[in-house]
Amino acid sequence: MQNKYFIKSVSLVFFFFLIQSCSKNDSQYQALPEPAVVVDLTTVPYAELSSYHFFSGELKNLNPAAGVLPYHPTSELFSDYALKKRFVWMPKGTKATYDTDGKILVLPIGAALIKTFYYTKVQPSNNTRIVETRVMIRKATGWIVAEYLWNTDQTEATLQTLGSSLAISWKDQSNVLKSTTYRIPSPTECTMCHNNNLQTFPIGIKPQNLNTDYHYADGVKNQLAKWVAYGYLENTVPTNIVSVVDYNDTSKDLNLRVRSYFDINCAHCHQDGGYASFYALRFPFSQTTTLASMGVCLTPNHQVPGMTGRIVAPGDLSHSILFYRVSTTEQSYRMPFLGRTIVHEEGVQLIQDWITSLTDCE
Repeated sequence: MQNKYFIKSVSLVFFFFLIQSCSKNDSQYQALPEPAVVVDLTTVPYAELSSYHFFSGELKNLNPAAGVLPYHPTSELFSDYALKKRFVWMPKGTKATYDTDGKILVLPIGAALIKTFYYTKVQPSNNTRIVETRVMIRKATGWIVAEYLWNTDQTEATLQTLGSSLAISWKDQSNVLKSTTYRIPSPTECTMCHNNNLQTFPIGIKPQNLNTDYHYADGVKNQLAKWVAYGYLENTVPTNIVSVVDYNDTSKDLNLRVRSYFDINCAHCHQDGGYASFYALRFPFSQTTTLASMGVCLTPNHQVPGMTGRIVAPGDLSHSILFYRVSTTEQSYRMPFLGRTIVHEEGVQLIQDWITSLTDCE
C-alpha cells in the first residue's frame, strides 16, 4: 500500500514539474505550422474561400500564406472605385513562362490567381468592407473562374454561381461620399471579359503591366525579377520590355497614359478574338501606336440616339462617341458595360484631356 501511495506522489510531483517547466520555457516552443495551400483540381472550386488556405490567420486580414505571392499591375482596371489585393500561387516545382510583352504569362496547370475587392471608410460605420474574392485556377482543360461573396461578419466568403448586387456607400480619399449598387458578377459574366476565342484567360498578368517595383515584406523589388527569384517564372524575360505606365501619373506622357488606360480597361474585349472584336477599335498597348486603332476619325459601328460624329473627333468632345460612352452611366451605352456602374471621374478626365489635345486625323 505504501508503494502505491509513493508511486502516486512521485507521479504528481513529476506532473507539476512538467507543467512548471513548460510554463518557464514557452519561448522554446513553436506554434504548429499553418496548413499548406490546397488546390485539388478534382474538387475545385470549393464551397468556401478558407478551404484553399491561401491566407494565414484571420481570413479578413488577407495575409498571404507560404507560397502565395502578392502582385500589383502598373495600371489597374477600374471597378467602381473598389480597392483590390491580388495574389498568385503555383504548385511546388512549377513555373510560369514568358510569351511576349503584351500577352499574359503562361501559368502552369494548378496555378491560382486570387483577387479581392474591398472598400475602406464604408458608411455609416466608417470601416473596411470586403465584398468579393475572385479565384482563377488553371486546369488541364483551361482556366475556371470561381466567385466568392463575403459575409457581413467578414469571417468567410462563400461560392456563388449567380450574380448579385450590394448597395454600398463610402468616403473617398478626399472625404467625399460616394455610393453605388455594386455588382458581384456571375462566373458567366466574368468570362465575357476574360474571354478570347471562346477560351477563358486572365487579364492583368502581362509582363508589360508587371514590369514595375513592388514593396514586398522583404524589400522593394521589380515584380518580374521577384517572380523569377521566387521560382515562379522562368528566367527568360527580356530586359527591354515595352511597358505601360500608370495612367494616374500625370508626370507621364499623355498619349502613353491614355494608351495604358485603354489597354487595361478596354483591350480584353477590343482585340482580335475578344468579345467586341467585330468593332474596328483595337486597344492592346502594342496596337495603339496609331490613332486610328483608338477610333480617331473613325465612323462608329453604332450611333447614339441624338448624337452624330466620330468614335473620336479630334478636339471635339460633343461629337466623340467614345467620350459619351465612358462618361455615361446609362446601361445601354456605357463602356465598359460590365464592371462599372458609376463614372470613373479620373479616367474620363484623362480621355477628355487626350481628345482635346488632338488637332486632326493622321
